Amino acid sequence: MISFQSLQEAATIIKQGGVVAFPTETYYGLAVDPFNEAALDKLFRLKKRPENKPLLTLISGLDQLLSLAESVPPCFSPLIKLWPAPLTLVFPARKELSSRLTAGTKTIGVRISPHPVALRFVELCGHPITATSANISGAIAVNSAQAVAAQFPRDLDYIIDGGKTPGGAGSTLVGSVADHPVLLRRGILAPESLPCTF
Repeated sequence: MISFQSLQEAATIIKQGGVVAFPTETYYGLAVDPFNEAALDKLFRLKKRPENKPLLTLISGLDQLLSLAESVPPCFSPLIKLWPAPLTLVFPARKELSSRLTAGTKTIGVRISPHPVALRFVELCGHPITATSANISGAIAVNSAQAVAAQFPRDLDYIIDGGKTPGGAGSTLVGSVADHPVLLRRGILAPESLPCTF
C-alpha cells in the first residue's frame, strides 16, 4: 500500500524539477514537469533518448488538457469519454510547449491513466506530467520498481513502488488527420473496441 505521504513527496520532487518513476496500467513510467525545460533535459539525458522522439503525457482530468493541446479534434469526442483508459490521443500541441515534448511534430500525446497510483500522483502534482517508459532508450520496458532501480541505479530522484504492473502492450495510440481518427500504434486497448473507424 502506497502512502499518501510518499505520493506527496514524489509530487513535491516533480515541482522542484526532479525525475520520478511511477507505476502505470502497463509499465513503469518516468515523470517530470513537462513545462520545466531543465527537467526535460535531465529526462532525455537519463534515458539517452533520441531528440527526434516525442514524449507522451498524463493528465488527471479534462481541465488540464488545454494546457497541452491547442484544440480538440471533434473526432476525439467519443474517444475522450473512454478516459481513464490505456488510450493515448495525439492532439495539436500548444505552440509554447517545449520542442523536447513534441520533437518538432507540433503534436502532443495525452491520456488519463486508469492506474489509481498514477492518477493520484498526477492529481497531487497539480499539472500534467510526462509518462515515457522507465528504461534506457532501446532497452525493454520494465514492470517493477526493482527493475527501474536496476536500470537507473543512481540518477532517479524518487521511485514510487506500486508493485508489479501488468506489462504487455503499451497504450493504444490514436491521432487524427482531417478530423478522421488514425491508428498510430496498436496497444493494450483493442482498436476494434473503440467507438470509431480507422
